[in-house]
This record gives sequence, structure tokens and C-alpha cells, in this order.
Amino acid sequence: MRNAWILCKKELKSYFASPIAYGLMAFFAAIAGYFFYVAVAIFVTRSIESQMMGGGFPMNVNEWVVRPVLMNISVVGLFLIPMITMRLFAEEKRSGTMELLATSPIRDWEMILGKWLAAFLLYLAILGISALNMLLLFLYGQPDARPILVGYLGLILQAGGLLALGTFLSTMTKNQIVAGAATFGVCLLLWVFDWVSAYETATWAKVLSYLSVVTHFEPFSKGILDTKDVIFYISVIVLGLFLTARSIEALRWRA
Repeated sequence: MRNAWILCKKELKSYFASPIAYGLMAFFAAIAGYFFYVAVAIFVTRSIESQMMGGGFPMNVNEWVVRPVLMNISVVGLFLIPMITMRLFAEEKRSGTMELLATSPIRDWEMILGKWLAAFLLYLAILGISALNMLLLFLYGQPDARPILVGYLGLILQAGGLLALGTFLSTMTKNQIVAGAATFGVCLLLWVFDWVSAYETATWAKVLSYLSVVTHFEPFSKGILDTKDVIFYISVIVLGLFLTARSIEALRWRA
């Protein structure tokens, strides 16, 4: 575990030693801030209209602001995650240091866990920017904290799974662009699988819908914590890291 943490810190330093981390943070801050502003503006406008029409019940800030923002953030993650994971192993293969890692005493799981954890912590740091927007709701309103906490748990679990798959795909090529494009393609597929069930009711469509990250994130965005959704994301994390281990093992044999 010590080696994994050392490698994790090394990867984090490399992220922040280049413009990558700062660029992603700036991009996310702008996009997340825009979505938050739009959601709040719509909420305020509808609230005023409701009061002018004599509406008897106050509008729910969680339903009108928190949930749309969380859903939009999960979409933004589809673009950020490939840019975070594309260099993890592809850069090592391009520079020729992958062979050194493959023949080093460090165990495969330590190498994989260290790199995945670095990507995961970077994403958490980026995600934390949007939490500042949510704090404003508590300063100027009375939102329910549970849906926000559960929603962020869903974002974290979803990111963990997609980052694990991206880590695996990064081992398949020495070209960072190819690795990033492949990861984005997989993320996009896992997102649009949910749309199939809207047009098809066959068993295969239900299977694809179950594999969609949207299907399992929607309950989180509503503040619903369901064990089956947690298990799904943990399974994706385990699958991604397992496939990465098999790929690294193959590299060791070739080395």
C-alpha cells in the first residue's frame, strides 16, 4: 500500500506540474457555475410567477436547482474523465518507462491503485469546486441537505467507475489522444444506453438500460440511496481495475 501511495503522489505532482489540472479546474468551474446560475435564475423566475398567480405551495429548491445541477455535472464528467485518464499508462508506454514499471519490484495492484487513486483524487478536487455553489444555497435558502449529499456520493461513485475503465483503456495504447477518445466513446455509450429503453421494450434493451450510468445515477440525483446502484458502481470500479491488471500482466510477459 505504501508503494501505491508514493506512486499516487507522484502522479498528482505530474498533474499539477502541467497545465492539465488547472485547465480542467477552470473549465469545470466555468461550466458548473453556468449551470448553477441558469438553474437558480429559472427557480427565481418561476417562484415569482407562482407568487403572482397566487401559488399556495413554495417551490422545492432541491427539485428545481440541486437535481438539474447534479445531472448536468454528471454529463460534464463524461468530457473530463477521458482527459484525466488518457495519460496514466499511455504516457508511460510512449516515453518507454512502462517497461521499467513492468519489470520493477512494485506489484501490479500497487501500480494500478496508485495511478487510479491519483486520477480519482484529482476528480474529487475538481468536483469540490461545484460544492462551493451548493453552499450558496444554504446561505440564501433552505435546501434539504440529504439529496445534495446523496447526489455527490453518486457523482463520486460514477466517476470512480468511469475512471477505472479509462485507466484500463490507457494501457491499450501509447497514444494519449487514442486513449482519451476510446474512454470518451465508452463513457458516451454507457450514458446513451438508457435512451434505448425509451424506444424498445425487448429484453436486450432492458439489459442495455441497466448498464447505463444514467439509470443508476438518477436515484442519487433525487436523494435516493439504493444499494443496487451502489453495488453497480463498485462493480464497474472492480471490473475496470481487474481489466487493467490483466493488461499490465500481459505487458509484463511481453517485457
